[in-house]
Amino acid sequence: MWLESLHLHHFRNYETLDIDFHQGLNVFLGQNAQGKTNILESIYFLALTRSHRTRTDKDLLQFNQKNLSVRGILHRTSGKVPLDIELTEKGRMTKVNHLKQTKLSDYIGHLNVVLFAPEDLQLIKGAPALRRKFIDVELGQIKPIYLSDLSNYNHILKQRNSYLKSAEKIDDTFLSVLDQQLAEYGSRVIQHRLEFLKKLEHFGRQKVADISNQKEELSLHYQSSINFTDDVNLVDSFLTELERCRKRDLFKKNTGVGPHRDDLQFYINGVNAHYGSQGQHRSLVLSLKLAEIELMKEVTREYPILLLDDVMSELDNTRQIKLLETISDTIQTFITTTSLDHLHKLPEELKIFTIEQGRIQES
Repeated sequence: MWLESLHLHHFRNYETLDIDFHQGLNVFLGQNAQGKTNILESIYFLALTRSHRTRTDKDLLQFNQKNLSVRGILHRTSGKVPLDIELTEKGRMTKVNHLKQTKLSDYIGHLNVVLFAPEDLQLIKGAPALRRKFIDVELGQIKPIYLSDLSNYNHILKQRNSYLKSAEKIDDTFLSVLDQQLAEYGSRVIQHRLEFLKKLEHFGRQKVADISNQKEELSLHYQSSINFTDDVNLVDSFLTELERCRKRDLFKKNTGVGPHRDDLQFYINGVNAHYGSQGQHRSLVLSLKLAEIELMKEVTREYPILLLDDVMSELDNTRQIKLLETISDTIQTFITTTSLDHLHKLPEELKIFTIEQGRIQES
């Protein structure tokens, strides 16, 4: 798949922008705070209906504006697919082929993206929420039912937490009903994640071995707050854990177990990568991004679009070459950078856009 064109209206610092892209490599060149990352953010937003930089939609609006729109023409093997997102005071509206989509899971998955940004280098040592978001974003793009199950789980979780906080006297029967629903949706979320991580580990091992010249072996460990085994029904295990933690939940007035508390750990040669060097962390995150590309290709039969947000300067020549070798001519790639000096072995066919104060010039 590749993105032919992009239209922005009142998005960040862009009043109006219409831009046509190269099918292969597109480089956005300019100093900081000129609007380079805003373009990558808009492509990410077009794919996932959310930003990777903020949780607040209002942050995406141009100053003093009340609505925005992002539109793009996507090419898939099945043909052209127009995509539209509008944000207004009434909420957001998504369209595929000019037809309004009622559910998020019906929209996400048409445009698949893999983003590699400097903050991803915190994936190994950062907070568990970063790793849960990593799973949710990548898995949600290739398995729409996951988004549906996760949304239902979060809805029940919010209900349960609200009830624990507000109820003057707890109705055990009502709480048990919520527990049953939470366990059913939560078990589905965990199962989806386990299946995804098994595939990601398969592709990730190949990439880690390649980058390390066969010296390192990757393994992924999903750390669940639910104590379960393969021979026991996961829903039953979830309910058992909720019952065990009920006194704790009543006291703290929130839910202490479930996929919202789970984590992911990375191991290199059997040692937790958390304790590895900065160079190992860079290689591992790069390997995971390359593995995501291969995994999405296997599941969707098409390569995703790759977004590299000011990350090339973070990689040495060897890692850059590994990344650019993977990109080749098969993956449409968008790179933001302040200089071309540190970019090595770029393909001959590409587009370079120079950006200054929101003004774009193609060179």
